[in-house]
Amino acid sequence: MRKIIALEEHLATPRIAEAWKGAPDAERDGYTRFTERGTLGERLLDLGARRLADMDDQGVDVQVLSVTTPGVQNLAPDVAVPLAREANNAIAAAIRSHPDRFEGFATLPTPDPAAAAEELDRTVTQLGFAGAMIVGRTGAKNIDHPDFEPIWATAARLRAPVYLHPQMPVPAVRDAYYSGIDPAIDYLLGGPGIGWHYETGVQLLRLILSGTFDRHPDLQLVTGHWGEVVLFYIERLAKMQEWGQLPLERQLIDYLRSNVSYTGSGDLSDRYLHWAIDVVGVERIMYATDYPFVDTGAGQARRFLENADLSDAERDAIAHGNWERLTARTRS
Repeated sequence: MRKIIALEEHLATPRIAEAWKGAPDAERDGYTRFTERGTLGERLLDLGARRLADMDDQGVDVQVLSVTTPGVQNLAPDVAVPLAREANNAIAAAIRSHPDRFEGFATLPTPDPAAAAEELDRTVTQLGFAGAMIVGRTGAKNIDHPDFEPIWATAARLRAPVYLHPQMPVPAVRDAYYSGIDPAIDYLLGGPGIGWHYETGVQLLRLILSGTFDRHPDLQLVTGHWGEVVLFYIERLAKMQEWGQLPLERQLIDYLRSNVSYTGSGDLSDRYLHWAIDVVGVERIMYATDYPFVDTGAGQARRFLENADLSDAERDAIAHGNWERLTARTRS
């Protein structure tokens, strides 16, 4: 492989981390602890030597930097807008310092959709970012809410891919489905165990079913964790078009094969890799390590691709080629 470009590689800024402490349900969501957990926090806040050393240890050549969940999406609009701009400027500075090692996903202040669309335009056209990362809902508003239409229109116009990342389900869902066992277990069950992934898969399906891709056929998403459950249930989901008159221009699987790409988010599973390839094709698979939340050091990140049952062409496509092709128009 010539190089590995990893797409779900996280950071935090001190001011965003501080703002999380005052957000609704902050302590229960656990986001406030990300930058307080020893070396994890140090890695999230570092955009220099330590991060580069970790990348070398993984065997990763390029990180596409992104502010970790929930970004600024759980903050008030007047707080979210300046913090997003500040974080994006910090990412741009890191890219300027190490242009051969870093690219950027914009953090968008979705509590103010118009400002979010403007920030997406600024980061792509002025700062050279590849696209943006959105962490699902904004408060109680699902990702397909009409208020967010300017964001999708801007992303489609710019041909800038949007990475759809998990966040915690709404409190009512957590109370109903993921609570009452033990506080630590409740958090894991409702979050990185399974709750995040059901939440994100539903958000992806809502975008499709609401006609977002019919209105914006050039819109491209990327989602992690091998499709956030959706790819593993696609035959059943596809039956919705037999059971009901869905107002869609294409079959559900067509959107998943032509408007969405997928990474494993550091889940180094040969089984999931080949399932995803079987469902959507190798040209829709990209790479991510979920740095620094998943340990793929000591060369694990590179060895997974080197040892996978893939042709050299397939390996290169997943490692970097599919991403470079997807973002070719943004870069030009």
